[in-house]
Amino acid sequence: MPILLALSAALLFGLVFGPQWWVRRAMQQHATERPDLPGTGGELARHLLDLAQLEHVPVEVAPTDHYDPVANVVRLSPTNHDGRSITAVAVAAHEVSHALQHAAGDRLLAARVTFAPVVQGFEIAAGMVMITAPVVLAFVKSPVLLALQVGVGIALLGVRLVFHLLTLPVELDASFSRALPILETGRYLEAGDMPGARTVLRAAALTYVASSLVALMNIARFRRLLPF
Repeated sequence: MPILLALSAALLFGLVFGPQWWVRRAMQQHATERPDLPGTGGELARHLLDLAQLEHVPVEVAPTDHYDPVANVVRLSPTNHDGRSITAVAVAAHEVSHALQHAAGDRLLAARVTFAPVVQGFEIAAGMVMITAPVVLAFVKSPVLLALQVGVGIALLGVRLVFHLLTLPVELDASFSRALPILETGRYLEAGDMPGARTVLRAAALTYVASSLVALMNIARFRRLLPF
């Protein structure tokens, strides 16, 4: 029995943190500075936006790489904004591709923008349920009510993962239907660098799904609250 529990814990740990580890490794593996590249990630992003006649979309430095469809701005981390690396170039192309999706009226992107605040509200509600569950048990002393509350918390946490899985096509389209052809046809990278760019683009597409898997760990914490 202890061995089974240990294996289950190891499997859960790998499922939760394995994808995040791979995404970070893929990004770091190709983040070596390359003075031979024609420009930085920020410069490429600006060039691609201008090329698509999206001069009104600014490129800003931010803690994380993302496209903000509400503010209509491409944001890149300092390393990718100012760096000359395969990672910087590929990530810049990926985030610009979201701006291209937005400009083209992509329905899945629009749906993600619409439902993202709702999903965030579910996460906040799940946190409140998790915090209050022990208090409710202490005062009400009802295992059935606790099970119901934990079940609601698990369902709320699962919404985030399902949401990112359903909108994964948005990320895959940005990476492989838009960014990859841009890099190939524009020859912004040499042919020998393209395999690395594909790896980075794959990691960029899976970033949100990988991060949302952390919710599974919180689900496991919820499960431990149950007395059975």
